[in-house]
Amino acid sequence: MSVGLLIITHGHLGPALLKSATDILGCCPLAAKTLEAASDCNPDTIFEQARAAAETLDSGDGVLVLTDLFGSTPSNIACRLQRSCKANVISGVNLPMLVRVLNYPSLHLDELTHKAISGGRDGVMLCKTRIDR
Repeated sequence: MSVGLLIITHGHLGPALLKSATDILGCCPLAAKTLEAASDCNPDTIFEQARAAAETLDSGDGVLVLTDLFGSTPSNIACRLQRSCKANVISGVNLPMLVRVLNYPSLHLDELTHKAISGGRDGVMLCKTRIDR
């Protein structure tokens, strides 16, 4: 058994991130799904889709849910999942976070959650070129 991965975002961000990460790694070592929550979506409909996806992804170890913007519709939908299934939710998904998650497919849910947060945080850097004259 392993943790499932559900990515709920605005627009096509989730599918694009998952494709990019799997292209980098060459595979997707976790059972993963994405859901797009358009600005004009019915949140209850997307929640039901998210609940069904989480049930499918959860093989007994829970589901890590990544979302883009805290307080937004995708994030609110993701947070509602915690009432109906074993899920940890992280907002602020980025490519370094997702690559980190996919590099540790055998970790338990809480351990994978910590890896995701550190990967997302540590992947944000100031890139500055200095030219000495």
